[in-house]
Amino acid sequence: MTDKPFLYVVVCAAGVAADVSRLISRAQERNWEVGVVATPVAMNGFFDTAAVGAQTGRPIRSAWRAPGEPNPFPAPDAVVVAPATFNTVNKWAAGIADTLALGTLCEAVGLGVPIAVLPCVADALAAHPAYRDSLVRLRDMGVRFGDPYAGGPEPDGGRPGFGWDGALDLLAGRVPGQGRPGPVPGDTGTR
Repeated sequence: MTDKPFLYVVVCAAGVAADVSRLISRAQERNWEVGVVATPVAMNGFFDTAAVGAQTGRPIRSAWRAPGEPNPFPAPDAVVVAPATFNTVNKWAAGIADTLALGTLCEAVGLGVPIAVLPCVADALAAHPAYRDSLVRLRDMGVRFGDPYAGGPEPDGGRPGFGWDGALDLLAGRVPGQGRPGPVPGDTGTR
């Protein structure tokens, strides 16, 4: 047992997931104990599961537990979803819990657990009306979003860095760039 707060990090299948250890390190520096829940696709090479498991000292969770099997994680004090993909955001907003990651997110909302999200969604997908509606719905549930990340190349050919620290700032109540994932039609920005 520990008296440190427990952070669930939900990892989705996006290329930037390879650097999720940065978020875990920052969280541990801020006195969080961390457990990782990954989507099934993210487990297929999107990040180094062995290294992340060693870093957290806990197994990576991706599948449902069998009846009677103990939970390797305590209840979360907060949840970070990073990177959050188009698929995960839309399914979560719709209340679909067909993976452990989505079930965890749906349950966390119901329990009132603070949740911060760093979306990693291509501009073309972010423009889809269902995605915009999902952002509004999740914000209405109290979910905090960091700035959007499309991952496209910059004019010099490089790629912008993913804002891993932004998730922890959102949980702490500091919202860089107001934490808005982009304009949403009809959204007054007062939430």
